Amino acid sequence: MSSKGHISTIAVVGSGYMGGGIAMVFALGGYAVALADADAQTAEQARARVNGEAQALESQGLLADGSARLVRENLTAAASVELAVQGADYVTEAVPEELRLKLDILGQIAAAARPDAIIATNTSAIPIGKLAPAVTHPDRFLGVHWMNPAPFIPGVELIPGPATASPIVDIVEDLIRGVGKVPARVADTPGFVANRLQFALYKEAVRIVEEGTATPEQIDTVVSNTFGFRLALFGPFAIGDMAGLDVYESSYRTLEQAYGDRFSVPASLAATVAAGRLGLKSGRGFLDFDSAERESLLAYRATAYARLSQLRAELGSAPGL
Repeated sequence: MSSKGHISTIAVVGSGYMGGGIAMVFALGGYAVALADADAQTAEQARARVNGEAQALESQGLLADGSARLVRENLTAAASVELAVQGADYVTEAVPEELRLKLDILGQIAAAARPDAIIATNTSAIPIGKLAPAVTHPDRFLGVHWMNPAPFIPGVELIPGPATASPIVDIVEDLIRGVGKVPARVADTPGFVANRLQFALYKEAVRIVEEGTATPEQIDTVVSNTFGFRLALFGPFAIGDMAGLDVYESSYRTLEQAYGDRFSVPASLAATVAAGRLGLKSGRGFLDFDSAERESLLAYRATAYARLSQLRAELGSAPGL
Protein backbone atom coordinates (compact mmCIF):
# COMPACT_ATOMS: atom_id res chain seq x y z
CA MET A 1 0.00 0.00 0.00
CA SER A 2 1.05 3.57 -0.53
CA SER A 3 1.07 6.85 1.33
CA LYS A 4 -2.27 8.50 2.23
CA GLY A 5 -3.12 6.53 5.36
CA HIS A 6 -1.58 3.43 3.73
CA ILE A 7 -4.32 3.47 1.09
CA SER A 8 -4.50 5.46 -2.15
CA THR A 9 -6.54 3.37 -4.60
CA ILE A 10 -9.98 1.96 -3.85
CA ALA A 11 -12.37 -0.38 -5.64
CA VAL A 12 -16.09 -0.62 -4.91
CA VAL A 13 -17.74 -3.79 -6.23
CA GLY A 14 -21.49 -3.39 -6.47
CA SER A 15 -22.66 -0.10 -7.96
CA GLY A 16 -26.18 0.27 -6.60
CA TYR A 17 -27.18 3.20 -4.41
CA MET A 18 -25.22 1.81 -1.46
CA GLY A 19 -22.05 1.10 -3.46
CA GLY A 20 -22.41 4.31 -5.44
CA GLY A 21 -22.75 6.30 -2.23
CA ILE A 22 -19.65 4.69 -0.73
CA ALA A 23 -17.74 5.39 -3.95
CA MET A 24 -18.84 9.04 -3.82
CA VAL A 25 -17.58 9.43 -0.25
CA PHE A 26 -14.14 8.05 -1.11
CA ALA A 27 -13.94 10.11 -4.31
CA LEU A 28 -14.80 13.24 -2.30
CA GLY A 29 -12.00 12.23 0.08
CA GLY A 30 -9.51 12.45 -2.78
CA TYR A 31 -9.06 8.74 -3.44
CA ALA A 32 -8.91 7.17 -6.88
CA VAL A 33 -12.00 4.97 -6.96
CA ALA A 34 -12.88 2.24 -9.46
CA LEU A 35 -16.55 1.24 -9.52
CA ALA A 36 -17.42 -2.26 -10.75
CA ASP A 37 -20.52 -4.34 -11.31
CA ALA A 38 -21.70 -7.37 -13.27
CA ASP A 39 -20.60 -5.78 -16.54
CA ALA A 40 -18.98 -2.65 -17.94
CA GLN A 41 -22.27 -1.08 -19.02
CA THR A 42 -23.82 -1.33 -15.56
CA ALA A 43 -20.70 0.15 -13.98
CA GLU A 44 -20.63 3.03 -16.47
CA GLN A 45 -24.31 3.81 -15.91
CA ALA A 46 -23.65 3.88 -12.18
CA ARG A 47 -20.66 6.19 -12.61
CA ALA A 48 -22.82 8.60 -14.60
CA ARG A 49 -25.55 8.39 -11.97
CA VAL A 50 -23.13 9.13 -9.12
CA ASN A 51 -21.70 12.09 -11.03
CA GLY A 52 -25.19 13.43 -11.59
CA GLU A 53 -26.09 12.98 -7.94
CA ALA A 54 -22.94 14.80 -6.82
CA GLN A 55 -23.73 17.69 -9.17
CA ALA A 56 -27.32 17.90 -7.93
CA LEU A 57 -26.26 17.79 -4.27
CA GLU A 58 -23.69 20.52 -4.84
CA SER A 59 -26.27 22.66 -6.63
CA GLN A 60 -28.57 22.30 -3.62
CA GLY A 61 -25.79 23.38 -1.27
CA LEU A 62 -25.65 19.92 0.34
CA LEU A 63 -22.07 19.32 -0.79
CA ALA A 64 -19.24 21.85 -0.79
CA ASP A 65 -18.34 23.79 -3.92
CA GLY A 66 -16.08 21.71 -6.15
CA SER A 67 -17.45 18.39 -4.90
CA ALA A 68 -18.91 17.35 -8.25
CA ARG A 69 -15.56 18.04 -9.92
CA LEU A 70 -13.77 15.88 -7.34
CA VAL A 71 -16.14 12.99 -7.99
CA ARG A 72 -15.74 13.31 -11.77
CA GLU A 73 -11.96 13.37 -11.48
CA ASN A 74 -11.60 10.51 -8.99
CA LEU A 75 -14.33 8.05 -9.98
CA THR A 76 -13.96 5.64 -12.89
CA ALA A 77 -16.06 2.74 -14.15
CA ALA A 78 -14.19 -0.55 -14.51
CA ALA A 79 -14.83 -2.96 -17.35
CA SER A 80 -14.85 -5.90 -14.92
CA VAL A 81 -14.50 -6.77 -11.27
CA GLU A 82 -11.02 -8.13 -11.92
CA LEU A 83 -9.82 -4.91 -13.55
CA ALA A 84 -11.31 -2.83 -10.73
CA VAL A 85 -9.60 -4.69 -7.91
CA GLN A 86 -6.26 -5.77 -9.36
CA GLY A 87 -4.43 -2.57 -8.45
CA ALA A 88 -6.52 -1.50 -5.45
CA ASP A 89 -5.17 -1.06 -1.95
CA TYR A 90 -8.67 -1.38 -0.48
CA VAL A 91 -11.69 -3.16 -1.93
CA THR A 92 -15.22 -3.00 -0.56
CA GLU A 93 -17.93 -5.41 -1.66
CA ALA A 94 -21.40 -3.83 -1.73
CA VAL A 95 -23.58 -6.34 -3.59
CA PRO A 96 -27.11 -7.32 -2.42
CA GLU A 97 -27.56 -9.03 0.94
CA GLU A 98 -27.56 -12.63 -0.31
CA LEU A 99 -25.07 -15.04 1.25
CA ARG A 100 -24.32 -17.06 -1.89
CA LEU A 101 -23.89 -13.96 -4.04
CA LYS A 102 -21.56 -12.34 -1.52
CA LEU A 103 -19.47 -15.50 -1.22
CA ASP A 104 -19.14 -15.71 -5.00
CA ILE A 105 -18.17 -12.05 -5.40
CA LEU A 106 -15.74 -12.12 -2.49
CA GLY A 107 -14.05 -15.17 -4.00
CA GLN A 108 -13.80 -13.36 -7.32
CA ILE A 109 -12.32 -10.31 -5.60
CA ALA A 110 -9.82 -12.32 -3.57
CA ALA A 111 -8.62 -14.18 -6.67
CA ALA A 112 -7.91 -10.96 -8.58
CA ALA A 113 -6.75 -8.61 -5.82
CA ARG A 114 -3.18 -8.26 -4.59
CA PRO A 115 -2.40 -10.47 -1.59
CA ASP A 116 -1.85 -7.37 0.57
CA ALA A 117 -5.05 -5.60 -0.49
CA ILE A 118 -7.58 -5.07 2.28
CA ILE A 119 -10.99 -6.56 1.46
CA ALA A 120 -14.16 -5.33 3.18
CA THR A 121 -17.78 -6.40 2.98
CA ASN A 122 -20.69 -4.03 3.45
CA THR A 123 -22.97 -6.77 4.74
CA SER A 124 -25.86 -5.52 6.88
CA ALA A 125 -26.28 -8.61 9.04
CA ILE A 126 -24.33 -11.67 7.81
CA PRO A 127 -21.55 -12.57 10.27
CA ILE A 128 -18.08 -11.91 8.88
CA GLY A 129 -17.06 -15.41 9.93
CA LYS A 130 -19.58 -16.83 7.44
CA LEU A 131 -18.09 -14.80 4.60
CA ALA A 132 -14.40 -15.14 5.46
CA PRO A 133 -13.94 -18.62 3.91
CA ALA A 134 -14.38 -17.04 0.47
CA VAL A 135 -11.35 -14.80 1.00
CA THR A 136 -7.76 -15.96 0.69
CA HIS A 137 -5.59 -14.43 3.44
CA PRO A 138 -8.64 -13.77 5.67
CA ASP A 139 -6.43 -11.76 8.03
CA ARG A 140 -6.99 -8.80 5.61
CA PHE A 141 -10.80 -9.23 5.56
CA LEU A 142 -13.38 -7.44 7.73
CA GLY A 143 -16.86 -5.98 7.74
CA VAL A 144 -17.26 -2.25 7.07
CA HIS A 145 -20.97 -1.54 7.33
CA TRP A 146 -22.18 1.78 5.95
CA MET A 147 -25.72 3.11 6.27
CA ASN A 148 -27.75 4.51 3.39
CA PRO A 149 -27.42 7.27 2.19
CA ALA A 150 -23.68 6.87 2.65
CA PRO A 151 -22.71 10.49 1.86
CA PHE A 152 -24.76 11.79 4.79
CA ILE A 153 -25.05 9.12 7.50
CA PRO A 154 -22.00 9.59 9.76
CA GLY A 155 -21.70 6.17 11.40
CA VAL A 156 -19.84 3.17 9.96
CA GLU A 157 -19.56 -0.14 11.83
CA LEU A 158 -16.19 -1.93 11.70
CA ILE A 159 -16.51 -5.67 12.31
CA PRO A 160 -13.34 -7.75 12.57
CA GLY A 161 -13.81 -11.39 11.63
CA PRO A 162 -12.29 -14.36 13.47
CA ALA A 163 -9.02 -14.05 11.52
CA THR A 164 -8.82 -10.29 10.94
CA ALA A 165 -5.44 -8.85 11.89
CA SER A 166 -5.62 -5.98 14.36
CA PRO A 167 -3.40 -3.65 12.27
CA ILE A 168 -5.85 -4.01 9.37
CA VAL A 169 -8.69 -2.73 11.54
CA ASP A 170 -6.51 0.21 12.59
CA ILE A 171 -5.79 1.10 8.96
CA VAL A 172 -9.46 0.92 7.98
CA GLU A 173 -10.52 2.94 11.01
CA ASP A 174 -8.10 5.69 9.97
CA LEU A 175 -9.43 5.49 6.40
CA ILE A 176 -13.06 5.82 7.47
CA ARG A 177 -12.34 8.61 9.92
CA GLY A 178 -10.29 10.40 7.26
CA VAL A 179 -13.31 10.72 4.95
CA GLY A 180 -15.33 12.34 7.71
CA LYS A 181 -17.20 9.34 9.10
CA VAL A 182 -17.54 8.06 12.67
CA PRO A 183 -16.26 4.47 12.89
CA ALA A 184 -17.31 2.14 15.71
CA ARG A 185 -15.72 -1.27 16.27
CA VAL A 186 -18.29 -3.94 17.14
CA ALA A 187 -18.24 -7.71 17.59
CA ASP A 188 -18.98 -10.20 14.83
CA THR A 189 -22.55 -11.26 15.63
CA PRO A 190 -25.56 -11.41 13.27
CA GLY A 191 -26.91 -7.91 12.67
CA PHE A 192 -23.97 -6.35 14.54
CA VAL A 193 -25.30 -3.35 16.52
CA ALA A 194 -27.15 -0.92 14.25
CA ASN A 195 -29.43 -3.40 12.52
CA ARG A 196 -29.97 -5.55 15.59
CA LEU A 197 -31.39 -2.49 17.35
CA GLN A 198 -33.16 -1.14 14.27
CA PHE A 199 -34.91 -4.42 13.51
CA ALA A 200 -35.88 -4.99 17.15
CA LEU A 201 -37.69 -1.65 17.10
CA TYR A 202 -39.29 -2.42 13.73
CA LYS A 203 -40.58 -5.79 14.93
CA GLU A 204 -42.21 -4.24 17.99
CA ALA A 205 -43.72 -1.50 15.81
CA VAL A 206 -45.24 -4.12 13.49
CA ARG A 207 -46.57 -6.02 16.51
CA ILE A 208 -48.29 -2.85 17.77
CA VAL A 209 -49.99 -2.46 14.38
CA GLU A 210 -51.04 -6.12 14.36
CA GLU A 211 -52.57 -5.68 17.82
CA GLY A 212 -54.59 -2.70 16.60
CA THR A 213 -53.02 -0.36 19.16
CA ALA A 214 -51.91 2.21 16.56
CA THR A 215 -51.55 2.65 12.81
CA PRO A 216 -48.19 2.86 11.04
CA GLU A 217 -48.74 6.59 10.59
CA GLN A 218 -49.48 7.08 14.29
CA ILE A 219 -46.41 5.07 15.31
CA ASP A 220 -44.14 7.08 13.01
CA THR A 221 -45.55 10.29 14.50
CA VAL A 222 -44.93 9.09 18.05
CA VAL A 223 -41.40 7.82 17.39
CA SER A 224 -40.14 10.76 15.36
CA ASN A 225 -41.48 13.26 17.89
CA THR A 226 -40.52 11.52 21.14
CA PHE A 227 -37.62 9.15 21.80
CA GLY A 228 -36.62 9.10 18.13
CA PHE A 229 -36.15 12.87 18.36
CA ARG A 230 -33.73 12.36 21.25
CA LEU A 231 -31.90 9.55 19.44
CA ALA A 232 -30.72 12.04 16.84
CA LEU A 233 -28.40 13.43 19.52
CA PHE A 234 -27.87 10.80 22.22
CA GLY A 235 -27.62 7.01 22.34
CA PRO A 236 -29.95 4.83 24.42
CA PHE A 237 -27.60 4.55 27.39
CA ALA A 238 -27.11 8.31 27.66
CA ILE A 239 -30.87 8.85 27.36
CA GLY A 240 -31.59 6.21 30.01
CA ASP A 241 -28.99 7.56 32.41
CA MET A 242 -30.33 11.09 32.01
CA ALA A 243 -33.92 9.93 32.58
CA GLY A 244 -33.05 7.86 35.65
CA LEU A 245 -32.50 4.10 35.66
CA ASP A 246 -34.86 3.63 38.60
CA VAL A 247 -37.60 5.05 36.36
CA TYR A 248 -36.61 2.60 33.63
CA GLU A 249 -36.68 -0.34 36.06
CA SER A 250 -40.15 0.56 37.32
CA SER A 251 -41.43 0.98 33.77
CA TYR A 252 -40.10 -2.45 32.78
CA ARG A 253 -41.96 -4.05 35.68
CA THR A 254 -45.23 -2.53 34.43
CA LEU A 255 -44.52 -3.63 30.86
CA GLU A 256 -43.59 -7.14 32.00
CA GLN A 257 -46.97 -7.54 33.70
CA ALA A 258 -48.70 -6.66 30.43
CA TYR A 259 -46.45 -8.25 27.81
CA GLY A 260 -44.48 -10.97 29.53
CA ASP A 261 -40.84 -11.93 29.49
CA ARG A 262 -39.85 -9.93 26.43
CA PHE A 263 -40.19 -6.82 28.61
CA SER A 264 -38.73 -8.24 31.82
CA VAL A 265 -36.22 -6.06 33.65
CA PRO A 266 -32.73 -6.69 32.20
CA ALA A 267 -30.60 -8.28 34.93
CA SER A 268 -27.79 -5.75 34.52
CA LEU A 269 -30.27 -2.87 34.82
CA ALA A 270 -31.69 -4.28 38.06
CA ALA A 271 -28.18 -4.79 39.44
CA THR A 272 -27.14 -1.26 38.49
CA VAL A 273 -30.16 0.25 40.23
CA ALA A 274 -29.67 -1.96 43.29
CA ALA A 275 -26.11 -0.64 43.55
CA GLY A 276 -27.46 2.91 43.68
CA ARG A 277 -26.20 3.82 40.22
CA LEU A 278 -29.25 5.63 38.93
CA GLY A 279 -27.66 7.66 36.16
CA LEU A 280 -27.02 11.37 35.98
CA LYS A 281 -28.77 12.13 39.28
CA SER A 282 -26.38 9.85 41.18
CA GLY A 283 -23.32 10.57 39.05
CA ARG A 284 -23.13 7.09 37.57
CA GLY A 285 -25.38 4.63 35.79
CA PHE A 286 -24.29 2.53 32.86
CA LEU A 287 -22.15 5.56 32.00
CA ASP A 288 -19.94 7.65 34.27
CA PHE A 289 -20.64 11.36 34.54
CA ASP A 290 -18.27 14.13 35.49
CA SER A 291 -20.16 15.91 38.28
CA ALA A 292 -18.45 19.18 37.38
CA GLU A 293 -19.98 18.95 33.90
CA ARG A 294 -23.54 18.12 34.98
CA GLU A 295 -24.99 21.57 34.40
CA SER A 296 -23.08 21.95 31.14
CA LEU A 297 -24.51 18.64 29.93
CA LEU A 298 -28.05 19.68 30.76
CA ALA A 299 -27.52 23.03 29.03
CA TYR A 300 -26.13 21.24 25.97
CA ARG A 301 -29.16 18.95 25.92
CA ALA A 302 -31.57 21.86 26.06
CA THR A 303 -29.71 23.76 23.34
CA ALA A 304 -29.43 20.67 21.12
CA TYR A 305 -33.13 19.85 21.39
CA ALA A 306 -34.11 23.45 20.72
CA ARG A 307 -31.86 23.63 17.66
CA LEU A 308 -33.18 20.35 16.35
CA SER A 309 -36.74 21.61 16.80
CA GLN A 310 -35.85 24.73 14.82
CA LEU A 311 -34.31 22.64 12.04
CA ARG A 312 -37.40 20.43 11.80
CA ALA A 313 -39.60 23.52 11.62
CA GLU A 314 -37.43 24.92 8.80
CA LEU A 315 -37.51 21.67 6.86
CA GLY A 316 -41.22 21.07 7.31
CA SER A 317 -42.90 17.72 6.80
CA ALA A 318 -41.36 15.09 4.53
CA PRO A 319 -43.06 15.23 1.11
CA GLY A 320 -45.43 12.39 0.41
CA LEU A 321 -45.66 11.15 4.01
